[in-house]
Amino acid sequence: MGGAIQVSEERGVRYLHFGSHWVQGAMRMSRPFALELEYTREMMLPLVLRADAGWPARALLIGLGAGSLAKFLWRHRPNCAITVVETREDVVIAAAQFFRLPDDPARLDIELADGVAFVAQPGPRFDLILVDGYDAKGRVGALDTRTFYRDCRRRLADDGMLATNLLSRHRGIDASLARLAESFDRRAMALAPCASGNVIALAVRGAPVDLDTRELAARAVALRAATELNLVPTVDRLARRQKTYHAPPVL
Repeated sequence: MGGAIQVSEERGVRYLHFGSHWVQGAMRMSRPFALELEYTREMMLPLVLRADAGWPARALLIGLGAGSLAKFLWRHRPNCAITVVETREDVVIAAAQFFRLPDDPARLDIELADGVAFVAQPGPRFDLILVDGYDAKGRVGALDTRTFYRDCRRRLADDGMLATNLLSRHRGIDASLARLAESFDRRAMALAPCASGNVIALAVRGAPVDLDTRELAARAVALRAATELNLVPTVDRLARRQKTYHAPPVL
């Protein structure tokens, strides 16, 4: 997905751009392994939804950007094998040169490939799939299709979960969420929009996910203590959503 690589800095935060004003990734210089952007933090909600502190054992990330998601999992899930699929070699080089992407091929496998083609192929299954791929104009293309979502479901482990980053600024997310839900037997939901306009949608297969917000709040507190990632506000918003829309207690 095109656009010249640009790196900027402001107030202690380094940003990645693809030839436009769109921010493709960010890193606070004093906390290089923290998740600076709100939507990247919310993409880690699956770590709260699955109770096992050792989960995921295997993760697939489609789209590298500045490497924030990969770095977080690498730092805080030391037993997780991480595969990142990125179409652009210059993005990988920029993430390593400017954003401290770890050089650890034993745990962090970078594949120069198309994400749609990658999940369509036979291969290992993943506990967690994170989808965050945009071009310079904020378009996702084939990463938001029924075929792609169905292939992702096929590549998920029995209790696997997918989180995808959607943008609500152009046409909203209703059509995208419908495609995702159809591909996952209606087991999908969207979180409330971030201030940036990003919306994180989640989909699961296998064991039901208990959405008891008291239990999720306790897990979020434990995750914050272990990683400094604060998802307590996200769980609070999820609780309000359940009350407002009378959402089911499981996903």
